[in-house]
Amino acid sequence: MNNVDNIERPSKEEQKAAMESYYALAAALDQIHSDYAEIEVEENNERIKIPLKALQLLAKILKVTSQGKPVSIVPIATEITTQAAAELIGCSRPHLVKLLESGEISYTKIGKHRRIKYQDVIENRRKMKAKQRKLLLEIMKADEETRLYDS
Repeated sequence: MNNVDNIERPSKEEQKAAMESYYALAAALDQIHSDYAEIEVEENNERIKIPLKALQLLAKILKVTSQGKPVSIVPIATEITTQAAAELIGCSRPHLVKLLESGEISYTKIGKHRRIKYQDVIENRRKMKAKQRKLLLEIMKADEETRLYDS
């Protein structure tokens, strides 16, 4: 697996190829009605059976790549360091440790080191964003009621 620091943005040629491939794959996915699809590699005429979910993921990767965004795939059960988790959430490592110690995010300890499941970090980030969105809406509503904010 590539290190996050080594991920590069796709070139213009890669973006163009990804866009063309995305449209072709998206059209093909609409016609697949089973859990597996068989694809053929044109260069060596080899046929490969692939789960439909893997092809759908490939379509998402192609779409994002066509937009010029770098892509990294991390298995859900991957455990990451406190520093990596803090960078994902967008906070300091000491703040993340406080979240761990308070039980907001579960973790395991290996010796002196804490390890956090990637999916737990992503779930916490999703909850934080939802909470922020809710608070912003409440603030906007209060401002509208006191006429501090024109809708």
